[in-house]
Amino acid sequence: MVKSMTGYGRARETRNSRDITVEIRAVNNRYLDCTVKMPRLYIFAEDAIRQRVQRSVSRGKVDVFITVEAAADSTKVAVNRELAAQYAAALQELAEACGLGDFRLAPEQLARFPDVLTVTKEEEDLEAVGADLCAVVDEALSAFHKMRGVEGARLAEDIGNRLDTIERYTGEVEARSPETVAEYRRKLTARIQEVLQNVTIDPQRILTEAAIYADKVAVDEETVRLRSHVAQMRTMLTSSEPMGRKMDFLIQEINRESNTIGSKSSDVAIAQVVVNLKAEVEKMREQVQNIE
Repeated sequence: MVKSMTGYGRARETRNSRDITVEIRAVNNRYLDCTVKMPRLYIFAEDAIRQRVQRSVSRGKVDVFITVEAAADSTKVAVNRELAAQYAAALQELAEACGLGDFRLAPEQLARFPDVLTVTKEEEDLEAVGADLCAVVDEALSAFHKMRGVEGARLAEDIGNRLDTIERYTGEVEARSPETVAEYRRKLTARIQEVLQNVTIDPQRILTEAAIYADKVAVDEETVRLRSHVAQMRTMLTSSEPMGRKMDFLIQEINRESNTIGSKSSDVAIAQVVVNLKAEVEKMREQVQNIE
């Protein structure tokens, strides 16, 4: 199934007291360029997340945004009782020395002194945290691929329709090509008769000239290759593998055959068909640029 390079996926889940949100966005790019943005506290999981993206995306500029909000119970505040008592005793002694009389010390005053209160975080199981992050990333990737698949189906339908049009134009060229030779032979005969009014025209000479012209303007090889390229494109549209680069190459080959047909033929009707053919090829090239 064809997938678009552009897409968006989002997942949010609370796992082990952590609220984890993952957003994945992608735009067109010739190769895979993956950027992961996440809190520095969880940077240890960046490589695992990047590998997950690389296994499921072949090309495109992919940005992964991760936010984590840890529950408050993961943080603990402890009182250093011994140190607080020493501060209190020292302040009481200072008050007596200064003759302050009835001195009362508020707890918030003691809390301002260094190391009286200490804030600690519970030690985390890094392997478990990494697994939680990757699990939510997988959910976001699933939504991301679903969106890319929907867009890819639309692209495949449009490209398939344009392939139908290209085949129709190819058929018109094939039908018109023999007529151009017959017209050339009639025009050549008329021209010679006009120049040599009283001289008998050698029919064999006319046939020879027409044969030379027919060989010069023959586009059979080009139309055969065109049909072959179109058939290959149709096969690629049904493939489960990323085919964007191969399609891009085939588009160049289809364009090359179209140019050759245009350069070989001096017929106005065929020239117009070639113009229309190249217009379809260009529109198809734009669509292929969006395919993974």
